[in-house]
Amino acid sequence: MSRVSLFSSPLLLGFEHFERALDRVNKISSDGYPPYNVEQLGDNALRITLAVAGFTMHDLSITIEDNQLVVRGKQKEDGNRVYLHRGIAARQFQRSFVLAEGIEVSGAWLDNGLLHIDLVRPEPETRVRTIEIKSGESRSDEAEEAGAVKVKGAMRNTAA
Repeated sequence: MSRVSLFSSPLLLGFEHFERALDRVNKISSDGYPPYNVEQLGDNALRITLAVAGFTMHDLSITIEDNQLVVRGKQKEDGNRVYLHRGIAARQFQRSFVLAEGIEVSGAWLDNGLLHIDLVRPEPETRVRTIEIKSGESRSDEAEEAGAVKVKGAMRNTAA
């Protein structure tokens, strides 16, 4: 049974990468830990803020893997402590965000238990390209010339 896709329209050519990105988003864990905010800072800037209380800079890592921003946290157990009650778990996490093409991480910092990650989208250069329109006759003449060259090349190869 084939899957019907939103991007299967013949008017949407070359959007397969969007479909793959949506599939990745669906596969990302729905675990709510750690909680996070996404802020719009300007026309081309975003900030992701994760609440990572108890984690140090050495417990956290940020990587970009195939247009996916991955934040991982792993705390080390302190074997010297004896807990009478343990309500704050030292648990590891992985939180992923799918980035659009061209989005770059401009910086990250940890402040009062909040990990901030700034993202920017550089202003794209405007490109205008004019495509020459040829007549059908000139196109068939080019094809005939190309065929003649191939025939000549094939004849040279057999003579050698």
